[in-house]
Amino acid sequence: MRRLKVLQLLPALESGGVERSTLEIAAALVAAGHEALVVSAGGRLVPALEAAGARHVQLDTGRKSPATLLKAGALRRLMERERPDILHVRSRLPAWVALLALRGIRPAERPRLVTTVHGLNSPSRYSRVMTRGERVVCVSGTVRDYVLEQYPETDPSKLRVIPRGIDPAAFPRVPAPDRAARAWAAGLFPALAGEGPLLLLPGRGTRLKGHVDALDLLASLRAGGLDARLWLPGSRQAGREDYLAELEGETARRGLGEAVVFSEATDCIARAYAASDLVLQLSRKPEAFGRTVVEALSVGRPVLGWDHGGVGELLRELLPVGAVASFDADALARRARELADTPPALPGSIPYSMEAMQRATLAVYAELAD
Repeated sequence: MRRLKVLQLLPALESGGVERSTLEIAAALVAAGHEALVVSAGGRLVPALEAAGARHVQLDTGRKSPATLLKAGALRRLMERERPDILHVRSRLPAWVALLALRGIRPAERPRLVTTVHGLNSPSRYSRVMTRGERVVCVSGTVRDYVLEQYPETDPSKLRVIPRGIDPAAFPRVPAPDRAARAWAAGLFPALAGEGPLLLLPGRGTRLKGHVDALDLLASLRAGGLDARLWLPGSRQAGREDYLAELEGETARRGLGEAVVFSEATDCIARAYAASDLVLQLSRKPEAFGRTVVEALSVGRPVLGWDHGGVGELLRELLPVGAVASFDADALARRARELADTPPALPGSIPYSMEAMQRATLAVYAELAD
């Protein structure tokens, strides 16, 4: 493949799965001898992007305001100056700005357009813009099915399923139980000490992550005589104080105050997985992929989750015993007790690697460039 210049467009580079994928693809492009350019409003991940050898141009095309569409002129001038071969758009409002910008460029000089559907957005004309790429990357089979169901006019031949991936070296397999990791967790939060199983539910401080479902599960396990504990890293989040107070009230009503820890997100999430006995993925809204499932299984910890969206898709493939009918609390408690009594056999390897995701994405660029 000839040397390419790829421009990735997204709202900002603060944190999140979209941002992480952007950095990973930029790094893969540079490593393969291509030129990587990222356009966003900036953020804390810009230094990491530039350290990987990519360039960043600051342009805010993600602010939810009609005035943002006026940024199309600046984006068009940038593309006329940089002449990228590929324009890869990862979010809806930037996609609308990009379409307006492309209209002002002569067809023979336009970059080829790739879009990625990262989420199961509410179907609408606004969201349909993500199907306008010459190639449309879907981050899971669940997303592909959703796109074809909601937008049946979409040409299936331009869809490419490229699941998200992890770096296995960052989530090495650790034998269970890992007493050193459990002692580390208990040192941080004494409520996590004990011989009973430790449940882990990583997730932002929003009720969509199913924190109350996890509290109900813990209450059921403890009522059955199991000295289980629950750690919810990420639930304590700036700007979400009212929600945290609500969760603490629910915890007190269930008499779980000495067995639950709400904490900020941890930078040592792989060690948190290792400290746990069972990882929970109880999002109330179906997720597009479910990276937590892959990360935890890579470390060697079973995952229990609702059987919907990308989480259900991954569990049915990698650990079917971990998939429970959505919102069936009794079935969830029964399955958790079964897994605590008899830990399941886990897959020997996880096929969802960052390297595979990078290779497949560069292959999409090559399709269009050729």
